[in-house]
Order: sequence, then structure tokens, then C-alpha cells
Amino acid sequence: MALHERPEKCVVAVDGPSGSGKSTVSRRLASAVDGVYLDTGAMYRAVTWAVLQGGADLADPDAIAKIALETELSIGTDPAAPHFAANGTNVDAPIRGPEVTGAVSAVAAVPAVRKHLVALQKAIIAGHPRIVVEGRDIASVVAPDADLKVYLTASAAARAARRSAEDATDVAATEADLARRDKLDSSRAVDPLKQASDAVEVDTTGMGIDDVVAHLLHLLNSKVSK
Repeated sequence: MALHERPEKCVVAVDGPSGSGKSTVSRRLASAVDGVYLDTGAMYRAVTWAVLQGGADLADPDAIAKIALETELSIGTDPAAPHFAANGTNVDAPIRGPEVTGAVSAVAAVPAVRKHLVALQKAIIAGHPRIVVEGRDIASVVAPDADLKVYLTASAAARAARRSAEDATDVAATEADLARRDKLDSSRAVDPLKQASDAVEVDTTGMGIDDVVAHLLHLLNSKVSK
């Protein structure tokens, strides 16, 4: 889809587990349609950072929710340079660190946190004519009326290799951590990670980024041109 062929309006929902290529693909796709990009996972990570800074017990949902609702988030949606701040502090680096990574599933499982952030996500989507949104519950909860719903996946080995290359971590340890997060995210009571019934599954194991983006552009073009 060339720039002049971009849809006037479109919402693309990209779900899938960690390491499936969601972030890179979503940012590239957003740029291709001259749209904006929203990383909902980073929103949960930013709130998790604030919860950890506040010293809340991760086993206390009320304490987590209190901090989450009081945290002021600044969300940059430029696909070329997305950024996040919490209470005026840039958190782009710390939200990708091991402490936040280890705690984010617990924070994201709190119903009040999800309700609060989903409302913010819906407001951001409503404010932009073209947007690509990535996460774990986008097609099923956040944007059920999205023009294109995609569930990106990849083999456990491929996901671990990609993530360990990004984070410079041990592959085996990364694969174990991804499995832990998958289990937590898929089994939580509220808005679990799952493939929406009308989402297109795309296995990125043997695909390059350019191939995945081209495939999604083709799917999107087919959807919005009907």
C-alpha cells in the first residue's frame, strides 16, 4: 500500500505473545499507512514502574490500583520515536528492565488497572484516523471493531532468540521467562491473552520483518477496500 493509497481511516489490532514481532511490525505498519502507533504493553509497564517506585505489595491489588489510577502517563504515538513518561519521568529505559518485566504480569492482572488503561487506550484510538495498536487483548477488548485484527505468533525458540538478542540475555533463561509470562497472561481472570475468533493468525517464525509488514498491508488493503 503506497502512501497515496493509504486508507482515510483504519484501526489495526495486533495481538500476540512476547517475542512474536509485534512491536517492530506494528511500528513499521503504522509508518506505512501514515498513522500513529500505540504500545499498550508499555502502558502497563509504565504503571508497573510507578507501582514499584511506590513500594506497593504486588500481592495487594488495592494498593496497585491506587497507584495506577494516580499515575499521570504521557504517551508518545509517533511510530518512529514512541516514548513514555510516568509522573513526569521518562521511563523508556526502565520499563524494559528485568524488575518491571518480572512484575508487569501481576500488575496487568488487576481488574481496576485494566479498566483504567483500556479506557485510556480507547480514547487514544478514537482521537486518531489511522492507528496501529499492539498488545494482548486489543482485538477482543480494546478495539473489537478494528478494521484488521491480527494475531502474531512464532515458535518458542524463535521468540526466545529474538528477545534475548534484544536484551542481551541468555536464550534458555529468556525462553523460561517468556513461558512464565505466557502462562500468567493467558490464565488471568480479566482480559486474558487469546486470539480473537475473527483475527488472522500470522506465524512469523520463518518470516522477515519486510515480509510480515507486506502481508499485513495486503490484508489491510483487502479489508478497507471492500
